[in-house]
Amino acid sequence: MIDILIQNLANHDIVSEDERSLLRSLAARERSYEIDEDLVSENTRPSYSTLLTAGFAARYKLTPDGTRQITALHVPGDFVDLHAFLLKTMDHGIIALSPCRVMQIDHDELETVTQKAPHLTRLLWLKTIIDGAIHREWIVAMGRRSKRAHLAHLLCELHMRLQAMGLTQDLSFHFPLSQGEMADVLGLSLVHMNRTIQNLRKDGLISWINHTVTILEWDVLREIADFDPTYLSLTVEPR
Repeated sequence: MIDILIQNLANHDIVSEDERSLLRSLAARERSYEIDEDLVSENTRPSYSTLLTAGFAARYKLTPDGTRQITALHVPGDFVDLHAFLLKTMDHGIIALSPCRVMQIDHDELETVTQKAPHLTRLLWLKTIIDGAIHREWIVAMGRRSKRAHLAHLLCELHMRLQAMGLTQDLSFHFPLSQGEMADVLGLSLVHMNRTIQNLRKDGLISWINHTVTILEWDVLREIADFDPTYLSLTVEPR
């Protein structure tokens, strides 16, 4: 199952056979989580980092009045809490938005990678940098784009991230989030979220049936979103 991490890293640079062997030698525990179960809880001090191998997960914060803001979406191949290796105490939670499978890799094992393989260390560092880049785009979208453009941008981003992991069929992808969960991503009421989705549907830009999203007009959706995938760093080059 570690091969999904290798695939993710190989989207950014060549991963040598020695590096692949080192990653495959890491001791890890497999676990499954049900919908709405925390993969990692706020204010805990995990001794491992969690690699998502199947399903969708999200970082989230709860406000004092109990409302939730989702601050990141995670897809298979993502280390959902690699930063906990250095931060130690989690300042947010990570929740399963669908049934999830993970690998938990002890921080001692990750420390071995940093000592033995400086190139792999840079690639893992790159993944946290890309997380930061995605956060910046989300902040811009929430603060400066229309809700229509914000949703369009998110769908473009998810398609490219899932496509890089071989999890799309042409312009279609499995997306198990409810409209309520999407409202927590975009910071909208459920009514406004539904209206925004229907707006893109009405204009023939997307199809959203059950848990399958299909982008019907990629160029138009990308233009509405002002989507530039540079921040995802999906180019293979020396790092």
